[in-house]
Amino acid sequence: MRQFLNTSAFLIAAILGMSACSSDSGSGNGDDGPAAVAPTNLTVTYEIVGQDSAHPNGDGSGMVNLTATAQNATSYSFTFPGGENQTATDGTTSRQFKLFGTNTYAITVKAFGQGNTSITTSTGVTVNYQPTLVWFEEFDTPGAPDNSKWTLETGNNNGWGNNEAQYYTTDLENAVVENGVLKITAKKEDTNGFQYSSARMKSENKFEFTYGKIEARAKLPSGAGTWPAIWMLGENYASAGWPGCGEIDIMEHVGNQQNTVHGSLHYPGHSGGNANTNHTTVPTASTEFHIYSCEWTSQSIKFFVDGVQFHSVFNTSDIPFNHDFFLILNQAIGGNFGGAIDPNFTQSTLEIDYIRVYQ
Repeated sequence: MRQFLNTSAFLIAAILGMSACSSDSGSGNGDDGPAAVAPTNLTVTYEIVGQDSAHPNGDGSGMVNLTATAQNATSYSFTFPGGENQTATDGTTSRQFKLFGTNTYAITVKAFGQGNTSITTSTGVTVNYQPTLVWFEEFDTPGAPDNSKWTLETGNNNGWGNNEAQYYTTDLENAVVENGVLKITAKKEDTNGFQYSSARMKSENKFEFTYGKIEARAKLPSGAGTWPAIWMLGENYASAGWPGCGEIDIMEHVGNQQNTVHGSLHYPGHSGGNANTNHTTVPTASTEFHIYSCEWTSQSIKFFVDGVQFHSVFNTSDIPFNHDFFLILNQAIGGNFGGAIDPNFTQSTLEIDYIRVYQ
């Protein structure tokens, strides 16, 4: 299905007249070169790949084929959102738009003629982009977490940089898959000199990626001092250090702010208590499952709960969010963000139904 936009050149006579009178433009008559001939009747058509009556915005690939035609044109340029420019002598080009969901994009088209003449028009195309599922963890196999996908970290690691109180273990009491759900349980118990045990697992060296939509369905623990997180760390942390490697917190929650869920970025100039962050209210965070997601592209990083956006940050080459990251799932106790621990706390569980990554 094709859609059309036509624009006719105006003031052509004036342009031709000016060109004929200019002796240094290289576009005069006789020995000065060919006369300027401005393009006219610029027409732009586009074809959304996979478009039909059931899919008016395409098949989800985000692909659009564009064709520009004009009389007396020698070449064309297409300018897309963000300022990216493509040239085409035959007036045809293709573009994949990669903002998640259905969006409208403005496209500026210019036709060039002899003697530095040109004509410009613009159009908008509404297209759907639904990325492909490239990695998933459905937690369908009972027992210990799948070691082909996850590494369980152990120890306290000097409070993990946050004065955390727990000791991470590989025990099933702290991390187990049951009834199609991963359960990370923090417990009050003496563990290697610490008063609390819990679990932390990462996909480092097993699944690392740049850009995509990350989606997790989870039910959060409760109790003052609990601090569950679904997050990502830049794979170059060993060389770049933190926060130079970048950190994307898809979901953070602390029991001392029971109805609040946070989405944050940590990077140089914005880390720790100065993170680039926002929060939203989720009254049933610990009693019902919710979908926590992040859409990460070269242009932006957006945070959602149940499909509702609550935070967005422009991504640029100046911040460390354009390289591979890996996933981390954990539940901390206390610490700088977790805060004071309820003296009557015994245990609480972070439950994760699935994690899916689309690109």
